[in-house]
Amino acid sequence: MQIQNELDFIIAIDALKNVERRNFNADDQRRENTAEHSWQIIIFAQILYPYARQKDAIDLLRVIRMLSIHDLVEIAVGDTFIFDDNGMEGKFEREKQAAEKLFGSLDNETGKLFLELWLEFEDRKTPDAVFANAIDRLIPFVLNSHTSGKSWREALVTETQVRKRLEEAISEAGTAFEEVFTTLLARNIADGKILAANVLN
Repeated sequence: MQIQNELDFIIAIDALKNVERRNFNADDQRRENTAEHSWQIIIFAQILYPYARQKDAIDLLRVIRMLSIHDLVEIAVGDTFIFDDNGMEGKFEREKQAAEKLFGSLDNETGKLFLELWLEFEDRKTPDAVFANAIDRLIPFVLNSHTSGKSWREALVTETQVRKRLEEAISEAGTAFEEVFTTLLARNIADGKILAANVLN
């Protein structure tokens, strides 16, 4: 069958539905899986596109393609909690190896494009990648802000960690993104979901 390789790829990536993330869904009842996260960021990107700083330089369809494939590597390496400092060490290398193997299995131009988009996202240098990264980091932040923040509380996440891992990537996408981050961060600290920096001094 001519498209058997493509069908095999689709069956293989179905495993993304089984990759559990630390973040909880908005109803606070269970942790989300990575396939759900991927769907949500694709919707989120379309809604927030008008607020992007470099909107005229952003190819929204390309961003959507980027967001749809960038977490597929988690099938092989799992989700790394962004506030797990030990887990973040070597994350890029582990995921790059997984990306090369997974996208290489397509053995066609689409597989090559997927790998290029994945690397571009990780590099965070183009307007498309800057916007995509902001969306990817903002949605878990928004979800935690509108729930009890279980994943933050469990890990005793600090203001310093949040600023280190999220602030620049979110804020560089535009003023609206920066305002949302700043407002929600202050609220989350006040609510005790995130430990204030001065508490630790």
